Amino acid sequence: MPGLEDLYREIILDHYKNPRNRGVLPPPAVRAEGHNPLCGDEIEVYLQVEDGTVTDVRISGQGCSISQSSASMMSAAVKGKNVEDVRALVSRFKNMMSIEEGEPDTSVSLGDLEALQGVVKFPVRIKCAVLAWNTLAEGLDISLA
Repeated sequence: MPGLEDLYREIILDHYKNPRNRGVLPPPAVRAEGHNPLCGDEIEVYLQVEDGTVTDVRISGQGCSISQSSASMMSAAVKGKNVEDVRALVSRFKNMMSIEEGEPDTSVSLGDLEALQGVVKFPVRIKCAVLAWNTLAEGLDISLA
């Protein structure tokens, strides 16, 4: 009988092999770039924000399975949510990755994103998992500027 780790591994591999929301959005969408020079991961996040809601999101770039599956999972998790909820999700995810201090907002559900919690066991890979999230936060800042 498969365990929770096997299920999580399957979710990560599924998002890596079948990424959600791949591509680009034309202007006036916001574009933010993120790079992890330690391992070469690159991500571009395209956001369409209308009336305080992320109405569309697309991702492109290249990198390891962790960075790419995290980006895919992130894009699926934030699409259609209001900016406030997206920021809360970013904070909750970073808290799970042990890079944000303070008490996590447990009212924010991570759903399939919990599959990435095992990355914490490999500190060098945490930056891979968080790259898309940092880039998303930067894109939100640009969109609201």
